[in-house]
Amino acid sequence: EKCVACGQCVENCPINALRLGQKLCSSLPVVENITTTITPRDEDWTEDKWNPEYRLNRENVVDSGTAPCKTNCPAHIGVQGYIKLASQGRYAEALELIKKENPLPAVCGRICNRKCEENCTRGEIDSPVAIDDIKKFIAQLELDKASRCIPEKRFEDNSHIKVAIVGAGPAGLSCAYFLALDGYDVTVFEKENRLGGMLTLGIPEFRLEKNVIEAEIDIIREMGVTFKTGIEVGKDVTLEELRQKGYSAFYLAIGAAGGRKLGLAGEDASAVYTGVEFLRRINSGESISLKGKTIVIGGGNVAVDAARVAVRCQSEEVAMYCLESRQQMPASEEELEEAETEGIALHNGYGPRAILTENGAVVGVEFKKCLSVFDESGRFAPVYDEQDILRVATDHVILSVGQSIEWGELLKGSAARLNSNQTLAADSFTYQTDQPDIFVGGDCYTGPRFAIDAIAAGKQGAVSIHRFVHEGHSLVIGRDRRQYKALSTKAAIIEEYDNTPRQKPDTLDHCLKTDFRDPRGIFSEAQLKAETARCLGCGAVILDEYMCVGCGQCTTKCKFDAIHLERRFDGEGVEFTELKPVVIKQIVKRKAKIAVKKVKKAFGMI
Repeated sequence: EKCVACGQCVENCPINALRLGQKLCSSLPVVENITTTITPRDEDWTEDKWNPEYRLNRENVVDSGTAPCKTNCPAHIGVQGYIKLASQGRYAEALELIKKENPLPAVCGRICNRKCEENCTRGEIDSPVAIDDIKKFIAQLELDKASRCIPEKRFEDNSHIKVAIVGAGPAGLSCAYFLALDGYDVTVFEKENRLGGMLTLGIPEFRLEKNVIEAEIDIIREMGVTFKTGIEVGKDVTLEELRQKGYSAFYLAIGAAGGRKLGLAGEDASAVYTGVEFLRRINSGESISLKGKTIVIGGGNVAVDAARVAVRCQSEEVAMYCLESRQQMPASEEELEEAETEGIALHNGYGPRAILTENGAVVGVEFKKCLSVFDESGRFAPVYDEQDILRVATDHVILSVGQSIEWGELLKGSAARLNSNQTLAADSFTYQTDQPDIFVGGDCYTGPRFAIDAIAAGKQGAVSIHRFVHEGHSLVIGRDRRQYKALSTKAAIIEEYDNTPRQKPDTLDHCLKTDFRDPRGIFSEAQLKAETARCLGCGAVILDEYMCVGCGQCTTKCKFDAIHLERRFDGEGVEFTELKPVVIKQIVKRKAKIAVKKVKKAFGMI
């Protein structure tokens, strides 16, 4: 009844006797008891019943799945757990639970792509639980030095081991946090003069105010991490030089901070920018005037950010053009609605053909109609009608059609290799490259994704490095494979629930078009209580009673008093010298049970 499927007991059970399942009834079969019906007590235990790969194939979830919020979060945060803690007013404990997987909760409370909400079971009834706004409320503790959560180090005897992290974006910061938690001497090298990577230089203030990033970086700094800015590894110092200075492992997390062009005629004109370049210059404090008309080419979140910033750079008219339909656009619907509120026009189904210039100045863009964006297999393969041409007058063009990875001389002399798309090749589970002491994560490994994906990769990179620097340790044996499966939300049978509507924080009252402040408010405490009550509590932990050995680790991890050890049987011990007849007696009993079961099987009684 009390279990909220936070997963702490499951992750800490040494023999995998606990797994995440579901609390809700369902029209489909649900695993309710994973205790095996076949045990050595009444079966000959032949090799076909063994699991020789038990150290590698540990599973955290039963076949019928568990809470979709935890499943679909790339970092697999215990969402249901921190919602319950918040509902009880235990905000510091809720923050502590979030930070077991995500060291940047205040950042994610503002920019997360909300995969947890997209798949929330409550969405099958009315509206998903406002998970991100709940997290944002909790994470306000991070912005005040008096209330922020600075976890205690788990180990102190690793301080002599030096680890270098290249890149201070979300993946690098996450890796630094978890390595610092394990007591390592961590140094983060950042090419730019400001920390945060694309969080700082790629996201406008109206989506993520810089004091929020700085507050969470300060916490990592207080944990003992050293930050060195304005240093480009590969140019100012090489990996080999760092090895000679005693660094035992490296985590490369340089992101995908370069812009990308399309090879169009006229795209080298001075009034043509790439989206990431434009945002970097603005976030670095540069003043850019875009008086006149501005066209943004692209349909992702970066394109929307660039368009909204263009409005704030005195552009009288801003329009976005992209290949995709409204439903196919990578940008979130929320961001698109905010853009439209600011007067930005969206034009779907057009791809650029050429940028028109006169005497070096941009005068317009020529578009061609896009008939389809993807082929039957879902691969990006746009098809155009070359006869359907649209010419649009403009004074400025922002190309937001992708990002590139700028490796420079970072990998020179290394065995690490690049893939054809310039991402770094590495093992998909351990993130180890062909150069054994180099690990990778974030956009320079996956290509451009979201901050929460990079944060999840940072933790896994830290796990691998923690194992790698201790000689003789395997990077995979006994490791949590983080394989989650969601329950069927459509099959869930929900008989009772709180019918309060989804809460919405107030929007701050100021002129959006000229202000870089974040207009989005934060829940009041009353709104938080109302919203947390909407959670259906989908998940629960299921116990394999046969596998359990009663060690009690699970009871020490549970914050909800949901799991206890109890005495089931009274037993009387015997002296070692008298043990043999007791053992023989049990052997005879077991053989008899096996024989009886074989007879029953033979006569079809089982």
